[in-house]
Amino acid sequence: MVQTLQAENITLRQLIDFYGLQFVDDCSFFAEWQEALPELSESEMQLLDQVKAGYLNLRNDPPLLENTVNAAILSPLLFIGKFYLPPFHIKLEKSIELSTEDQNVVIKGRLDFLLLNRQLWVTVIESKQVAYSVEAGLDQILAYMLAAPHQNTVFGMITSGGSFMFLKLVKGAVPQYATSNIFDLRNTGNELYDVLSILKRLSQLTG
Repeated sequence: MVQTLQAENITLRQLIDFYGLQFVDDCSFFAEWQEALPELSESEMQLLDQVKAGYLNLRNDPPLLENTVNAAILSPLLFIGKFYLPPFHIKLEKSIELSTEDQNVVIKGRLDFLLLNRQLWVTVIESKQVAYSVEAGLDQILAYMLAAPHQNTVFGMITSGGSFMFLKLVKGAVPQYATSNIFDLRNTGNELYDVLSILKRLSQLTG
């Protein structure tokens, strides 16, 4: 009998048990978020400063919900990085289906926000509240990345609006993944600079 699971309810333990997913605690496995990062222009940094200021202003009146995160933080970030231009294209509510090798388990679901150039995925966490850690979205985005068709290496980013984390997944007989540091807008300076530089770097690798 086939067991159907919803992606929004999937757990990391289930991904480990069903697919043999392994976490790699080795910085060389996911060096792309640290090496050869492009420099940002002065105008890009000024715009990112405005995005950060807008986020801090919005946090004065919680809750900061998912739609607001998309409109006030994620969409401006993608616009500044020119991710709305070719070869990128934005798809909302992208459905996926992922089966185990023996077809006994099927994972189905929809991704709330997807930036796709075949290998680059972006999602807002499913918690609906910015107060949750980006860890809240880890299980779900890994399920979607495992389902990405025709690609062996896939990159992703999770954001709560105030925090950002990048992922790398290498599929194969034993799928492996690693994560970046967490970049937070409450830290000194503006870590949106790092976020945009990493997005640009990953887009160069996957374009």
